[in-house]
Amino acid sequence: MAKLLSVGLDVGTTTTQLILSRLEIRNSAGAFSVPRMEITDRTILYQSPVYFTPLEDEQHVDGSAIRKIVEQEYAAAGVRREDIDTGAIIITGETSRKENARRVLQELSGFAGDFVVATAGPDLESILAAKGSGAVRYSRETGKTVLHMDIGGGTANLARIENGKITATGCMNVGGRLLKFRENGALSYISPVLKPLTCLQVGQHPSHQQVAEIARLLAQGLEEAAGVKKKSTIFDALWTREATGQWTPQIPDVISFSGGVADCIDSGPRDMAFGDMGPALGRAIRESLLCRGAYMLGKQTIRATVIGAGSHSTQLSGSTIFYQNVCLPLKNLPVAVCEPDPGSIRMALAQTDAQIAVLALSCPQSPDHAQVRRFANAIYEALGNAPVYVATDRDMAKALGQSLSLLRDPDAPCLCMDGLELQPGSFLDIGMPVGPALPVVIKTLILNNDK
Repeated sequence: MAKLLSVGLDVGTTTTQLILSRLEIRNSAGAFSVPRMEITDRTILYQSPVYFTPLEDEQHVDGSAIRKIVEQEYAAAGVRREDIDTGAIIITGETSRKENARRVLQELSGFAGDFVVATAGPDLESILAAKGSGAVRYSRETGKTVLHMDIGGGTANLARIENGKITATGCMNVGGRLLKFRENGALSYISPVLKPLTCLQVGQHPSHQQVAEIARLLAQGLEEAAGVKKKSTIFDALWTREATGQWTPQIPDVISFSGGVADCIDSGPRDMAFGDMGPALGRAIRESLLCRGAYMLGKQTIRATVIGAGSHSTQLSGSTIFYQNVCLPLKNLPVAVCEPDPGSIRMALAQTDAQIAVLALSCPQSPDHAQVRRFANAIYEALGNAPVYVATDRDMAKALGQSLSLLRDPDAPCLCMDGLELQPGSFLDIGMPVGPALPVVIKTLILNNDK
């Protein structure tokens, strides 16, 4: 058994937080098999205070201030950078839209260690929140359909979960910091998404009734997304087109909430306690149709999307690999778990919020040549001549790669591996060939309450 010290950092719209965890890693393979390392236990050693995310201005993240937070929290936890074995850093919500978000991520990764780094778009953030809050586990254990809403400072990320599987994701411009206030109660910021809903201006002193009315309209948008109220222009005004999947409102068995606003639903603080409209929005949700039926707060609310750890484990691919026009080694490629059809491939890639990802195909056992050709056609229809990286758990990589090479331009990059079992939320490092196989380092995101 090995033990790893892991760090997770989430830079969100409103808050930034860090978690340190101890991971226990065991080899689950037999004595004469290729080692397969798995996480068997995780203990949270340290949780930072929740910081307001530092910004240079409304368009830029303050990378140096975030770096100081990391340094400060390492010192408070009594660890050094060289003590950290693994980890993950993500930027979520409105912060992921900032102009310098990706540069800040890379700077933080270089400072903190060789970590998974990701800008979580709305689809990926919906998945992270649904898992991190415990909603996925609850659906899996009860068989109930759950609509999870992670409501933060700028956006509400939605996930429909059926029998423990996320079947749809979406995102609305609904959050607690769409209105911000100065200490004297004057408006210091109004999000552009609120322009169709209010005539308020920066500098004005809105009444509690005016803020409550805006909160009620935002809650109505969530009601319409949940299917408990008929869709209207409010839904269209608040739905963000950054979410890629199709969203059809359907009344769930249970509605689950996480995010900072979730803490304001059942026992919210006074209005403007945090310099924003979060408490008013939480109250509006509590009084809406969303809370008339079965609802629950996630086991984790404000920390739901904090990544507890990014663990490293190593496997060898199968020996029937195929690659051409690919420059090895490759690093930090996100995994997109999908079915071998064009629609599933496109949706899975969109959920990774990355230009290049590894397709982890779910294929039948012992596929015949006709099926392999069909899989190749599906990949080609979805990706054309773009770089293709594929991993399956079936012995078919060479045949699949050869079939793809007949469809695509001779110079198009292609890599196919088999003998790998991959999970959503994983990232791959792929090394130089070792004999007829490739060494693959699998970095798995471990989320609160959903190991």
